[in-house]
Amino acid sequence: GRSVTQEEISGAKGVVIASDIDVDADRFAGKPLVNVPVAAGIREPAKLIQEALSSDTAVFMPKGGKATAEAGEKTETSSAGIGNKIYTSLMNGVSHMLPLVVAGGVLIAISFFWGIYSADPKNAQYNQFAAMLNAVGGAAMGLMVPVLAAYIGEAVAKRSGLIVGMAVGMIAYNGGNGSGFLGAIVGGYMAGLVILLLQKAFAFMPDREFRGLKAIFLYPVLGVFIAGSIMFLINTPMKAMNLGLMAWLKGLESSSPIILGIVVGVMCAADFGGPINKAAYLTGTALLAQGNYFFMAGVSAACIAPPLATTISVLLNPKAYNRDERSAGYVNALLGSTHITEGAIPFAAKNPLMNIPAFMVGSAIAAVLTYMSRIQVPAPHGGFIVLPLVNKPFLWVAWILVGAAASGVLLAMIAGRSARKRGVKTGVVEAALATEAADDDVAAAPIAVDDARNQPAPTTDDDQSFDPGEILNKE
Repeated sequence: GRSVTQEEISGAKGVVIASDIDVDADRFAGKPLVNVPVAAGIREPAKLIQEALSSDTAVFMPKGGKATAEAGEKTETSSAGIGNKIYTSLMNGVSHMLPLVVAGGVLIAISFFWGIYSADPKNAQYNQFAAMLNAVGGAAMGLMVPVLAAYIGEAVAKRSGLIVGMAVGMIAYNGGNGSGFLGAIVGGYMAGLVILLLQKAFAFMPDREFRGLKAIFLYPVLGVFIAGSIMFLINTPMKAMNLGLMAWLKGLESSSPIILGIVVGVMCAADFGGPINKAAYLTGTALLAQGNYFFMAGVSAACIAPPLATTISVLLNPKAYNRDERSAGYVNALLGSTHITEGAIPFAAKNPLMNIPAFMVGSAIAAVLTYMSRIQVPAPHGGFIVLPLVNKPFLWVAWILVGAAASGVLLAMIAGRSARKRGVKTGVVEAALATEAADDDVAAAPIAVDDARNQPAPTTDDDQSFDPGEILNKE
């Protein structure tokens, strides 16, 4: 995808941001702006476009400007505003944590080429280079918990929240013996809240004279002391909760692989990189850090299957899709093979009530078969690139393809039925879609769509594509 250019923004009548993390919206100053989570962009794109074009939508201005509302969001005092802030703060932490998890996990997984015990000097499998890879990867994985807490805190209370969150996250990590990612989540919010309270407490001190004192001394010292002390007290009980959750999930792997696979499959295909998907992935990475490679195998299978399903669907029923949809389906073969699930979003958004359950079926099948076969994947990302690290690589690929095929068949049937409802009997779906788009009053003005996850609501016009930064300009 590409970013929206300044020229396109200047010509837009409104802006829709569909993002699960904080987006720098300053470049959209002076434009009516609607800011929603990605899930809303998938469910109701037409409604959001209408809202952006409405005269009632607030014009966005950066802080310090004369805005009627900030970033088009509901006020933080409303329950919806508070809920959205909690959600975006968590996603901010997760998005900064995941690259570390992927880098560390892949390096550790590569070290296993020399043997599972290749990093142990006392074992016959010991290899110095493998031990170095394992140590470097372990260091990156060790930053997972502190970085998660730090950037949750940063989303809540900016730089001071990041500093306190990092300190609290280190307590939660405690050399791998702390409360883990649950402690990091609680600690990150707590760090941000403590800083916000301190800012209110010292509001009587003018920023002009005391900004440096507050930012360098008062907030960090008092924030780390207060939040750190609380984290120190709750670390042990939260550790017990974290270990209990992990033990329960581990037990499901052997006692109820079918139930676990269905749950994981449904979660991974529910919102494609959104909070539900991230919850499953985050749990997999936490278990991976503890040496459990079974859970991540099912999560990866459930995430890889949806984009591959779109490829299969396009191949099975090409006349039910327009040119750009077919192209996107072909590209998804590559995206899915490398564990990039978001390529399925435009297809899910086209008919969410029907297509998302179809994706869930395939993901659940892939995850269930993976768990039943006791497949292990020691890398948190990479898709088929990390096949040499998988204990049963060909079987794993086979189960993923089975799940993808199940979803692909369902998607092809749904797409064909949708085309027939539009009166398309000759297979020329593009003509019907173009006619329908021409009658669409919603798209009467250009809208700048800026999606932080690079996935727009799909268009139905054959002249338009799934390009994430596309400016919709139908006149």
